Order: sequence, then C-alpha cells, then structure tokens
Amino acid sequence: MKLRSVAIKLLTQIVTAFGGQRVGPLTPEEVHRLDQQREVIARFLADDESRAKYESVAGKLGTLRALLERKKFQPTQTYELQCMGVVLGDAFVQEMGMEWVMVEDERGADPAVRLPGTSVIIYPLTMISKRVEKAETVNVFDLFNGVASEIDRVKSIADEAK
Repeated sequence: MKLRSVAIKLLTQIVTAFGGQRVGPLTPEEVHRLDQQREVIARFLADDESRAKYESVAGKLGTLRALLERKKFQPTQTYELQCMGVVLGDAFVQEMGMEWVMVEDERGADPAVRLPGTSVIIYPLTMISKRVEKAETVNVFDLFNGVASEIDRVKSIADEAK
C-alpha cells in the first residue's frame, strides 16, 4: 500500500534526523518564499466563500483535491506542484500543531514540517509533486490522514517510552 511506504519513509526520516542534519527556524527570506508559494495556490480561490473555506484544514485539502482533479498543473510543473505541498504542510501545521523548519544536510537545505520538541520531520513540498510526476493518482485526504496517523503513532510510541 502506498501509505505504508509513506510511513516507512517517515520513520526513516526520523532516524536520519539524528545523523548529520541541522534543523532550525525559517529565516525571513524562507518565510517569504513559502508565502509566495502559498499565493500560487490562493490565486485559484475564486470568491470570498472559497477563501473562507480555505482557512480550514478541510478547505485547504479540498482546494488541493480540486486542483489535482482538474489537472491544473502538469507533471513537469514541479514548482507549482511543490506550492501545493506548501499548502499540505500548512494543513499539518494547523491540524497537528507542527511547525515549519529548515533542514540542512550535505545535499542542501529544504523546508520541512516538524512536530515541536521531537525529531519527527516530514517534507510536504514533495509529497504531491513526486506522485504526480510518477503519474500516480493522489488523494490528498488519504495522504494527509495516512501521514497524520503515522505521526500520531510515532508520537504515542515516544510518549510511552518516557
């Protein structure tokens, strides 16, 4: 199952977070870049009602679903697909109390979402783009719920170990 591979990847990222990665807050420039990416998606909100719905997690995910169903972005439009990933990340922040951070390693620096006070880190920018680029069908609600469930599971294991 695809969600199982997401879970395995999440656990791998948690383990590798202990070795060689530096995690820190976003700089003002990085915050600005994410805001610009959010704006790419917000342009598709046609009216006040859709903008109001977008404020909720379900509204964000619904907007992403509609864009995917209408094939607004082609597999070659990586930047725009990663803009969708920013909105997906915002949904994790909003629903699960996560925070945007910058993760730096030997390959470079990438924005990510972390469960505060833990090494639980996910990379939402590429969660949608990689799947679309592979011509996979993306159900953002299933993706979100699957990853959220795994984060909750890892969090409960960590809580039990305390």
